[in-house]
Amino acid sequence: MFRLIPDWLLYIIVIAAVVFVLFRIDQRADAPEALPDAPSSVNGSYLPPPSIYDPEVLVEVGPVSSGMGSAFAISEEGWWLTARHVVDGCEHVGLIVSRGQAVQVTEVKRALFADLALLRTDQAPVALALDTSERDFQIGQRAFHVGFPQGRPGEAYSRLIGRETLVARGRYDVEEPVLAWAELGRTSGLGGSLAGISGGPAFSSNGQVIGVTIAESARRGRIYTAAPSSVLRLLRVEQVEAAGAPAPRLTSDNYGQQSDDLRRELAVAQVVCVAPGDGPLNR
Repeated sequence: MFRLIPDWLLYIIVIAAVVFVLFRIDQRADAPEALPDAPSSVNGSYLPPPSIYDPEVLVEVGPVSSGMGSAFAISEEGWWLTARHVVDGCEHVGLIVSRGQAVQVTEVKRALFADLALLRTDQAPVALALDTSERDFQIGQRAFHVGFPQGRPGEAYSRLIGRETLVARGRYDVEEPVLAWAELGRTSGLGGSLAGISGGPAFSSNGQVIGVTIAESARRGRIYTAAPSSVLRLLRVEQVEAAGAPAPRLTSDNYGQQSDDLRRELAVAQVVCVAPGDGPLNR
């Protein structure tokens, strides 16, 4: 069932999406210069398992504030994946389905061990396929990050450089293995922070989801995604079955158009968080 969001609340949320930093580490003015997209960048080395020697990256989880993030459907029964910090502590959570309209999220299941959360709605129009076989991941392989950076449609692409341990402190404390990606480029017109893309899917070239985007280090040109093993663990804990289909094949030339199609089909949607005291989603 669709519920209208008041115009004043949309205005507050849109402004908040621009200034509210959703789990970023630092920022810089522009994206890094795109590197050549050569097949030889996949060096053939497989991603090693998590290790106590993995480098750590520290992030500060700020207080709850109204804002926007991203999510994607994993089951046509109405299950969506997003980042925990996008919805943690929100009084109301909704998914934008068209201008001025949102679907109320009826259930939020937050992971206690990772920056992940499951959302439940009545249904989802299109569900995406997950690939949790991270043993087959190769250093240098590509990922395409889709969502709503800065509160508007946008996407970036990257190459896998290895594992790190994300240490979150602040609103909640958690340590988790994550995948680190070197940003290679973005679609035209997207500069500055990727804040707001948190919770969006990271696709492999074959159209399967291989991670959930949860953080960036703009100064270092890094994007971080929750490990597929963490996604699988959350699904098992909550006894949720993911059942979807791969997106069309993505390349550095077509990922902008393919991303637009995924948002238009509502396979990838914008998440609205209303903090306590800011009012309800419906009139």
